[in-house]
Amino acid sequence: SAMQRYTGARANSNTIKQLTEADLAQLNLSSTEILGLQTSLAVMHALQEQIDRVEAVLESYCRAGAGNYVSYCRCVGSAHLSNGKKKGSGNTRNGNRYLAWAYVEAANFAVRYCEPARKFYQRKKAKRNGIVAIKAVAHKLARACYHMLRTREVFSVGRCFA
Repeated sequence: SAMQRYTGARANSNTIKQLTEADLAQLNLSSTEILGLQTSLAVMHALQEQIDRVEAVLESYCRAGAGNYVSYCRCVGSAHLSNGKKKGSGNTRNGNRYLAWAYVEAANFAVRYCEPARKFYQRKKAKRNGIVAIKAVAHKLARACYHMLRTREVFSVGRCFA
C-alpha cells in the first residue's frame, strides 16, 4: 500500500480507511506523498461506497424472496403463458447480467464435476435442449445461493438437486 511505501509501517485497510486529514499531516511526509495518500484514501472511500450500494440492493432482493433474487440474477424465463401457449414475454434484460453469467458458468462447472447436477442436467436436456438445461441448473444454484446467504449455511448438494 502507499502507506507502507511512504512510512514503512504496515497497516491493514480498515486502519487506513479511518485516517483523517489531521492524521496524514502528522506523518511528517512531503506534500506529494501526502497527496498520494489522500488520493488512495479517496479511492478507497469511493469503492467502499459503491460496495455498500451493491450490498444494499442485494440485501433488498434477499429480503424480498428467493424468486425475486433468482429473477434479479436473470435465471428465470420471461414468457407469459396461457394454456401452455406463449402470449408474450417480459423484460429479459432486467437484472444483473454479471450474476447471470456467473451462475451459468457455475452451472457448467457443476454439470462437469457434480453427479447430482449432471443427472438433473441430463433429465432436462432429454426434454428440452442443452441451453435450457444449463439455465435450469443455474436457476437451482441461484436459489441455493439465496438460501445460503439468508441462513448463513454451507452449500448442500443434496438439498439443491433433491
